[in-house]
Amino acid sequence: MKKVFVFLMMVLPLAAQAQKDDFGLDFSLEAQKKLSKEFSLSLEGEYRTRDNTKTSDRWAVGLGIDYKLTKWLKASAGYNFLYDNNEKISYYEATDDAVIDGDANAGDPKKCAQYWAPRHRFNVSLTFDKKLFGDFRFSLRERWQYTYRPSHTVSERWSYLDNAYDGKEKTYNGKGKNVLRSRLQIEYDKKGLAVTPYANVELFNAWSLQKVRYTAGVDWKLSKQHSLGAFYRYQNVRNDDDDNEPNTHLIGVGYKFKF
Repeated sequence: MKKVFVFLMMVLPLAAQAQKDDFGLDFSLEAQKKLSKEFSLSLEGEYRTRDNTKTSDRWAVGLGIDYKLTKWLKASAGYNFLYDNNEKISYYEATDDAVIDGDANAGDPKKCAQYWAPRHRFNVSLTFDKKLFGDFRFSLRERWQYTYRPSHTVSERWSYLDNAYDGKEKTYNGKGKNVLRSRLQIEYDKKGLAVTPYANVELFNAWSLQKVRYTAGVDWKLSKQHSLGAFYRYQNVRNDDDDNEPNTHLIGVGYKFKF
């Protein structure tokens, strides 16, 4: 635990420097079962916060399967159930009556709905993994991801102009989204060393570059079955108008059990 604590103390000041960006925490638990030399199954749960850790952002549970095609190539598939805390804000346009009458300006927040709702996410991946230059391991993962957000109706929304709820139903239509995620990672994997540091960069593409994630972390092997991990991540949002996410700094801690 001391190594994980030291790592967190090193990266927390980095997150604190960016006052305009959001900051959150991520906690995860994972169980992994090796079925054979080639096959393994995993079950993972996750909890995430946002708004400088003041708001619960997401609960998630995922099931995955890996198949080792060769010594250096692995195929994976998975499903994740996401339960998200959504915040949908609409903004005034120049043609709105309130703007024409001078009660609001174009671009001002108009109405807000905050609600919990599910998403369903499926993915398939290919990962190339090989040791190069001594104890340095390089990996490239290409992942196709499809996320479906079912339609959801809220009973009312908050009106910024009236400073009250409007009492009108609003339905957000269901929506599906395909994303190609490309991740390049390097780690220092020395035999006999309990701690494995790593760093990676991941690109999210959906007809255009939408996000870039930069991650640095450590995995600490406590025993054959138990391990702890900690990471710092910076997510730079480029062109993702689906979720209106801000740039985000994230500190994560995870526990993994193999049986």
